Amino acid sequence: MLKYLIEKEFKQIKRNSFLPRLVIMFPLVIMVLIPLVANYEVKNINLTLIDNDHSSLSRRLIHKITASGYFILTEVSASYENSLKSMEQDYSDIILVIPFDFEKKLMKERIGDVQIAANAVNGTKGGLGSAYLSAIIQNFITDLNMGLTGPEIIPRYRYNPQLSYPIYMVPALMVMLLIMICGFLPALNIVGEKEKGTLEQINVTPVKRFDLILSKLIPYWLIGFVVMTICFIIARIVYSLSPAGSLLTIYVYSFIFILGISGFGLVVSNYSNTLQQAMFMMFFFVITFIFLSGLYTPVSSMVPWARFMSNFVPLRYIMEVFRLVYLKGSRFQDLYRQLAALIGFALFFNSWAVLSYRKTN
Repeated sequence: MLKYLIEKEFKQIKRNSFLPRLVIMFPLVIMVLIPLVANYEVKNINLTLIDNDHSSLSRRLIHKITASGYFILTEVSASYENSLKSMEQDYSDIILVIPFDFEKKLMKERIGDVQIAANAVNGTKGGLGSAYLSAIIQNFITDLNMGLTGPEIIPRYRYNPQLSYPIYMVPALMVMLLIMICGFLPALNIVGEKEKGTLEQINVTPVKRFDLILSKLIPYWLIGFVVMTICFIIARIVYSLSPAGSLLTIYVYSFIFILGISGFGLVVSNYSNTLQQAMFMMFFFVITFIFLSGLYTPVSSMVPWARFMSNFVPLRYIMEVFRLVYLKGSRFQDLYRQLAALIGFALFFNSWAVLSYRKTN
């Protein structure tokens, strides 16, 4: 009986002209576009400069700042008051004031004071922009061998040497695609059949509810693995990113996650009578899962109650698996905590889905 039910599902997918295109276009758009857009590396920061010193060192500092690639020198102002007007009109993001005695203090006292004023309406741009500028100035002082009180520190960035934000985002976006394909679509499929009345026709047959639920999930599990494989290929071609660990580890953990998230989608479909209800419920939970999972910001940076809530988000654990395997090369023995959590979620959601499904014999 299960064989014929699965065959029916694949025939429905084949007749749906939109879904096969979605399987190809969805990962292409998400994997190519989102890492370039959702990027916390702030560039093109408009800089207003007030150089009161006009010395050779101040010119070298200005050249170093503009050559960094982060700042665009939009205005050279004569006074701080005029530059504030420029910032109020959103022509400037950061103001750098170089005092009159900048070179003199550097040469005699080994201390160079500058003033940085940032437009913090956009807190991310203002905070990171001023941090970039401070780091460039500090590096400039170091290059002059001035202001050093100890040994030179050379940082080494492990697992992501270039600090490339797309490399950090790509594994997480693969997980987001899995939750959309294997959680969102099965729920909408079942509720759609409810609205059409075809599910009621199946309910009056001798088909067991376990077989019916399994037949609804298996096609989307396979589609999920196809989408994930496409994502691996895109990551390799577009970002030259290959997993430092084993692909087998990723596939095993992905299978467990797909079991859990598709079970969650079934739970939503069991309590939804219309597509609109299912879409709003899934949208609410998916957005909540995404922001509590650490996709954009680390879990450790969240407030205590949000960190506690993130322990109950399955997306968090599979995202940790993808990032650790892809960037760090972690193995099964390094990911036992994530394995236990994902198995627990899979058992919980699928048991709930089977028990909450009401079949009329």
